[in-house]
Amino acid sequence: MAITAAAVKELRERTGAGMMDCKKALSETNGDVEAAVDLLRTKGLAAAQKKSSRTAAEGLVGVTVAGSKGVAVEVNSETDFVAKNEQFQDFVRNVTDAALELGNDDIEALLRAAYPGGGTVQETLTNNVATIGENQALRRMKTVAVSSGLVVPYIHNAVAPGMGKIGVLVALESTLGADVLEPLGKQIAMHIAAAFPLALDASGLDADTMERERSIAKEKAAESGKPDNIVEKMVDGAMAKFAKENALLSQIFVMDNKTPIAQVVEQAGKDAGAEIKLTEYVRFQLGEGIDKKEEDFAAEVAALT
Repeated sequence: MAITAAAVKELRERTGAGMMDCKKALSETNGDVEAAVDLLRTKGLAAAQKKSSRTAAEGLVGVTVAGSKGVAVEVNSETDFVAKNEQFQDFVRNVTDAALELGNDDIEALLRAAYPGGGTVQETLTNNVATIGENQALRRMKTVAVSSGLVVPYIHNAVAPGMGKIGVLVALESTLGADVLEPLGKQIAMHIAAAFPLALDASGLDADTMERERSIAKEKAAESGKPDNIVEKMVDGAMAKFAKENALLSQIFVMDNKTPIAQVVEQAGKDAGAEIKLTEYVRFQLGEGIDKKEEDFAAEVAALT
């Protein structure tokens, strides 16, 4: 099949591999970008997998907290222009507040919830689509809470108070006050925004992701030509490294580049005189997992003429 320039560009951005290597990988995988990423990694031609998601969709992530409870909400739009619209930002702000009051992760219930000024969230969203002239969608929400302690919010590169492209919540269980928990939570939230953990600890890592990594590790280890028992140890070592680098509690703190997050939290509790537990976190990056259609302006003009 024909390999498009857009596919080569995407593969290069995701792997750091050379253009010819990307074209060859796409040819071998019939244009499947995900399979091409795995192929390049197996051959050792891809750089380490980037710790960022493809942010193809536009819109805003909103976060808000009330002491021991917090929520993150993502609302998508077609263009970044709409994300800067005051009407759209007001909607994100109000929906985030409504989600916090709702206290669960039921999108359908949130759409049915009352909206300030009258009507429901769904009715307001429908009206916004009509008046702004662009499709919008309430995509997802996540609530976190602690029985005692604090939920700390963070927005990376905020475009307005409480909303931006990346929203983070950190749940800290403790009897300590906000004077201790808030600055600690803020630092951990900044780490989460930068380091993109996949789970709180190794046990929470997605099974499909782990299987995919194991498959890649097996192929790379098999190419070493070493005995099967050594190959198996190489695979186990690679998987242990992957788990350590992608589980939040075992990640190395970006602020000092040497201390695991679990130890950072433990030491903060010792210094303050009471235990602190990092029980949960949320990291919403705008558009992660959504592929936006690549517009070919020249082709569009040609089609119109």
